[in-house]
Amino acid sequence: MRPPHPEIVIPAKAGTHGATASQVEKWVPAFAGMTLFVWLSMAIPAVVAAAEMPPPGASSCSGCHPASTSVQTPVARLVGRPAAEIVTALQDFRAGQRPATVMERIARGFSEAEIAAIAAWYATQPD
Repeated sequence: MRPPHPEIVIPAKAGTHGATASQVEKWVPAFAGMTLFVWLSMAIPAVVAAAEMPPPGASSCSGCHPASTSVQTPVARLVGRPAAEIVTALQDFRAGQRPATVMERIARGFSEAEIAAIAAWYATQPD
């Protein structure tokens, strides 16, 4: 015997497929947990690497300013100095208010945002 209207589909009642529902209940939390784990395992190293990378322009400082205390040079170390001190020095060099050989020209090449980023990065570097 054929149904009276073959184009009409009658959905199953909720709860009639208990085995299927329990299977879904088992894999959804596992899938969500695995997705979170994979995402974090990819995101955290990128954040750490970004935090360790010097901002643009900071690499030009290391040519003269030593990172190690074992290097004997009349040029001041920048590592561990307060950011405000570095910003003030760069602004003074740029304005010609602080005597320099090349720092006046170098400081003029940086924007205020670059100066702030470089200063903040050097201030947070371990001594």
